[in-house]
Amino acid sequence: MYQQNFQSSQIKEFEEKVVQVNRISKKTTGGNKFGFSTIVVVGDKKGRVGVGLGKAPDVASAIRKGASYAKKHLITVPIVKGTIPYDILIKRGAARVLLKPAREGSGIIAGGAVRAVVEAAGIRNISSKVLGTKNQASNVYATLEALRSLKT
Repeated sequence: MYQQNFQSSQIKEFEEKVVQVNRISKKTTGGNKFGFSTIVVVGDKKGRVGVGLGKAPDVASAIRKGASYAKKHLITVPIVKGTIPYDILIKRGAARVLLKPAREGSGIIAGGAVRAVVEAAGIRNISSKVLGTKNQASNVYATLEALRSLKT
């Protein structure tokens, strides 16, 4: 009884967002062996964000592993008046991501993969364009790389 009340009263420090879930199958002599890989974005909406890849036989464990990895590898993003300080174009692998600061009130103009990372970081106004690939994993990592390379 006491433990349940204690757990429900705890405030979550980080917000988790699952960007991608993949089912992986491996051929073995006994048949097929299934597993899952997930990409999880974790952020505190105050300038800290991380991305983690988790692999496990079931989805819940994969999400937990991905979130755990992301929390251990957080980066700090410089936020100026709810947006980023300047334009940045990053190429990472096949993904090219363009991030531009936006005026107050314009909101987040971004696709799914970029939006997840930017929202978790706490950026309220930004405009972005994904130019290279449609692969969500590549776009998430490219966005994280772009935010990591920003300076105040």
